[in-house]
Amino acid sequence: MQFGFQSAILADLSFEQVIDFASDNGFDCVEVMCWPPGAADRKYAGVTHLDVSEFTEDNAREVLDYCARKGVAISALGYYPNLLSPDPEEASLSLDHLRKVIAASKLLGLDLVTTFVGNDWTKSIDDNWPRFLEIWRPLLSYAESLGVRIAIENCAMYFTDDEWPGGKNLAYSPAIWRRMFKDLQSENIGLNYDPSHLVWMQMNHLKPLDAFSSRIFHAHAKDVKVDQDRLDDVGTMAVPLSYHDPRIPGRGDIDWREYMACLKASGFDGAFCIEVEDSDYEASLEDRKRALQESGTFLRSFL
Repeated sequence: MQFGFQSAILADLSFEQVIDFASDNGFDCVEVMCWPPGAADRKYAGVTHLDVSEFTEDNAREVLDYCARKGVAISALGYYPNLLSPDPEEASLSLDHLRKVIAASKLLGLDLVTTFVGNDWTKSIDDNWPRFLEIWRPLLSYAESLGVRIAIENCAMYFTDDEWPGGKNLAYSPAIWRRMFKDLQSENIGLNYDPSHLVWMQMNHLKPLDAFSSRIFHAHAKDVKVDQDRLDDVGTMAVPLSYHDPRIPGRGDIDWREYMACLKASGFDGAFCIEVEDSDYEASLEDRKRALQESGTFLRSFL
């Protein structure tokens, strides 16, 4: 199992500086963010540590040479847009860029891209499904032709009242994963498994490790603290951040000794990457670096 972090939290740094930080702090790998250059429309998005817009073999060689010198691998290229957005232009641009991320992954000799499937939150799951299959079947065929797998993070992407009822990522629950894998009929789609999202949705975060063991391609290490008093007051149909807070591992509700034992028992041997979204570590770049360092120290005892 490789141990690393997702690069979004170090948005201030260049690609080389991110790899330097990983090397200096004993991390094996980095999930590298590859958003198109430009402004972000949400927190932790829009981070471009590798610009794949016109990525070439020479670019790939330079990236791999630098990683080799520093002893740090790239676990995956990450890009998390909404391919099923009700805005046709947004959906089209997102799909076009994701294809570029997949192509860059091939050039880098990687076999993994991390992303979301997207969702039109104004529609039901059933009403989203035909468009979901229309977009994802050819996209997966393209990825398969390049030998690239795609790992879907299981975050509902539901942050505001405007995103009711479904959020901006369809693939948030085991029932939807089963349907997705059955209908897409591809071995190249799996999960970027993040236990914290199941915890705040009041689901068992351990059961899927066994049930979906062959589909967990990549894993995030993020904790969550559910405030029971707030939940008792607003209920699960409220905006999720009104009753829970993302935390670095060890500061939330997950028993990481138990979780890591179950993750290893499932046979997972991919990259396990810290994702920082803890508001207590956002005041400065040094605080965000410290969040990764403290998370690394805490989790290494279970690795």
